[in-house]
Amino acid sequence: MPVTADVRGDARIIEAPAWTRMTRTDDLLGDLLRQVSRSFYLSLAILPRPLREPIGLAYLLARAADTVADTRLIARAARIGHLQALRRAYAGSSAVADVARACAPHQTLAAERRLLERVDDVLTAVGRLPSADQARVRGVLTTITDGMLFDLERFPGEDAQGLAAVDSLDDLDRYTYLVAGCVGEFWTDLHLAHRSRLAGWDAAAMRATGVRFGKALQMTNVLRDVPSDLAQGRCYLPARELAALGVKPADLLTPDGAARARPLLSQLLGLALAHYDAAWRYTLAIPRREWRMRLACVWPLLIGQATLEALAAHPNPFAAAPVKISRATVRGILATSTLTIASNRALSSTAARRRSRIASHLTAPDLATRHHHD
Repeated sequence: MPVTADVRGDARIIEAPAWTRMTRTDDLLGDLLRQVSRSFYLSLAILPRPLREPIGLAYLLARAADTVADTRLIARAARIGHLQALRRAYAGSSAVADVARACAPHQTLAAERRLLERVDDVLTAVGRLPSADQARVRGVLTTITDGMLFDLERFPGEDAQGLAAVDSLDDLDRYTYLVAGCVGEFWTDLHLAHRSRLAGWDAAAMRATGVRFGKALQMTNVLRDVPSDLAQGRCYLPARELAALGVKPADLLTPDGAARARPLLSQLLGLALAHYDAAWRYTLAIPRREWRMRLACVWPLLIGQATLEALAAHPNPFAAAPVKISRATVRGILATSTLTIASNRALSSTAARRRSRIASHLTAPDLATRHHHD
């Protein structure tokens, strides 16, 4: 399941297999999306066009909003205003030319500048979608931009000197829903509307499980990005849980504070792992003949779990550069899963092995303490 949660992810693009690539003649869903979508493109590229269009267009608009939210050369209050203007435009009630003029010149990446300059074109393409798909796209974008506004308003600083944290696990859960869990609902509703082989699904149950799929990927992003987020004044590790360990958000910037926060990391890794369990139930419920949908779900799951394992095994992922898995690992995941995509047994076995390795790190003696004594 491609999820907009990964818009702040690894900037490297892993080349998709040749048979998955979108046509180069498709301007918005071809070159532009490929330039800004990063790993998201891998999953999106294999979907049938009736699904690729609404999902891809929604991604582009979410990515544009995220670019505006992260344009630190613009004052925070102005960014909030621009994001609210985009939110209204995405709902179909205003234009976006002023936002593009204000924000595009400040982009250091040409692809992001071009994306902001093309937002009107993307909205025009949304307007050509069937009315039901238009409503789904506009609905999910309203929720995602709510999450971005929550982010800007919750974290008033721009660097580690102004560091702030979310208050509670409930706040973290709400955030992961707003920016990613809602995409699981959107994805499920679109597939139910367009793929007759899913007629036997319990829509409500699968939508709820799809929410957990999105949360799994976003929790992985949150835990992977702790070092870079701390440097930008954001701490998604809840303040209440840190306080119970005698840790303040600023303490995470020190080796001792990061080591004392290790139990919370293990707790959050365990929560992410439980979301991955739900995501695998979702994926294995997809009919085998819907192999495109299965691959689009399997790839981010396997890549996400590999990242989660690297985090669980790291002696101090809070103080290090963000943990990333190698291109070779990603290519291996793409190749192996493509061969086994029709086999629930093979996929379940792969997921179970990875889960077991992650869980073993969560129950092992404290890694930071072991590293200190080695």
